[in-house]
Amino acid sequence: MGKIYTRTGDAGETGMLSGGRASKAHPRFHAVGTVDELNAILGLALAAGVERSITEALQRVQRELFTLGADLATPAETEASWVQRITDAQVTRLEVDIDAWEAELPPLKQFILPGGGMAGAFLHQARTVCRRAERWAVALNTEERLNPEALRYLNRLSDWLFVLARWVNLRSGQTESPWRDDDRR
Repeated sequence: MGKIYTRTGDAGETGMLSGGRASKAHPRFHAVGTVDELNAILGLALAAGVERSITEALQRVQRELFTLGADLATPAETEASWVQRITDAQVTRLEVDIDAWEAELPPLKQFILPGGGMAGAFLHQARTVCRRAERWAVALNTEERLNPEALRYLNRLSDWLFVLARWVNLRSGQTESPWRDDDRR
């Protein structure tokens, strides 16, 4: 492997997987960069310590986020054997996890404040970054057609992260703090 720096992006453009160059300010790179940020936050959640089953689930999602980044970085009309895309099966897997974790959680009766233990707090942060990635992907989708499964994946992943944050906090004995509008009194 060569040097980490190439100097080809010094003027504010970057190479695209499908060829050509584009501005680093393009919504595509906001979406891809935010997915990368999300992946790093999942690494923080892992470093904070979670159960083995959750480590495996988070690492699976981290791998899927690399696929998602490649999917978002490659125009939908690009058809080549090297193109990786998010699939319906990956979205369905998130739903299966959500259903399993929700079965163990007390029902929500009001909004809760993000927080809890370190891992739970990082997962709440990851949820907000996931929502930002989704907004950038939706903005990109208004300019050019994206893989619809990529949009579904981001939407479902934010739900997955919210439920997982609650589940991790419950399993580690952290109580949820309900939101109260006390400041208006």
